[in-house]
Amino acid sequence: MGYLARQLAGRTDPAPDAGWEEAPERKGFFTDTSICIGCKACEVACKEWNALPLDGLGLSGNSYDNTGGLGASTWRHVAFVEQSKDRILEARASGRRLVDLGMPQVGAPSPAPSPSATPSLPPAPEGHGPDLRDLLAAANGAGTEETAYPGGGEVTAAEVSAMGAPLPDFRWLMASDVCKHCTHAGCLDVCPTGALFRSEHGTVVVQADVCNGCGYCVGACPFGVIERRTDSAVSVRADGHVPDVGVAQKCTLCYDRLTDGQTPACAQTCPTTSIRFGTREEMVALARARVAQLHEQGFTEARLYGANDDDGVGGTGSVFLLLDEPEVYGLPPDPVVPTARLAEMFRTAGIAGLGLLGAAAVAFLGRRP
Repeated sequence: MGYLARQLAGRTDPAPDAGWEEAPERKGFFTDTSICIGCKACEVACKEWNALPLDGLGLSGNSYDNTGGLGASTWRHVAFVEQSKDRILEARASGRRLVDLGMPQVGAPSPAPSPSATPSLPPAPEGHGPDLRDLLAAANGAGTEETAYPGGGEVTAAEVSAMGAPLPDFRWLMASDVCKHCTHAGCLDVCPTGALFRSEHGTVVVQADVCNGCGYCVGACPFGVIERRTDSAVSVRADGHVPDVGVAQKCTLCYDRLTDGQTPACAQTCPTTSIRFGTREEMVALARARVAQLHEQGFTEARLYGANDDDGVGGTGSVFLLLDEPEVYGLPPDPVVPTARLAEMFRTAGIAGLGLLGAAAVAFLGRRP
């Protein structure tokens, strides 16, 4: 694959392709939504370290979410999604279909894993809720009688899934969203001023003092992450001044901290290790191992997001473990960077132009005596 093709689509290592020599390994996040408790410590840490203006403290009317979504002044956003038992069953069924994908086989299907064959599980962090091992043991030992959850409530054997995972009546999906730092970043590709650049860590960074506020990047982001700041924000400064009004802003993956060998503020402060930071290769490996572990425990709704290097953005630097389909979290199921089809669009436009020239020539020659 040539240099130009690598800039538009497909697998690539973005930092060397951007011209960085002896670039360090690509960095990224792994956000495990299965252990997020919605404390919003990541939001606070992000705002404090990056001196972001406040968005106000009004209630959004959407569960316990008081920030609404990612924006110019909210570079980390914790979503709260409420789900009933029926929706949980649908998520588990759709996830099981993903798990069952594979080549057709001859003969009887393999038996489902026994609930008693649950692999060894890590102990719960001290002081961070019930131990999953106790939860599964209670569910698997329920028989036909009701068994109490260690954390309260009751579960019956009929409510235990075929693979052994307990099925609650209600749950919150809590997920800390952030810029994806795409392999092929639409915001970066369309920026006319060079305000966005690819860092040596493979991340995408905005230079506020170079941005002219044209907003091309806003429409080019398939995830709706980047945004121009408005003066409706509330400054954290005593004089009430809102900095960088009209300038596009988003997560930099704490570029200033990375250059000093530090961990991004959100990952540093996460009390449950729901946000992990490291090399992208390491993060994807952790995510795949965690999904496999959850599947073995019967949580078939677990799935990866952003780890496919062949998707429409060439994979993302921030990968996620989701417990339902991406749309439930407000994420596009198949994001595509606008420039992915740039070569095809130029080719189509060229053919159309040649056709128009040919038609004009025929018309001109046909009118000559």
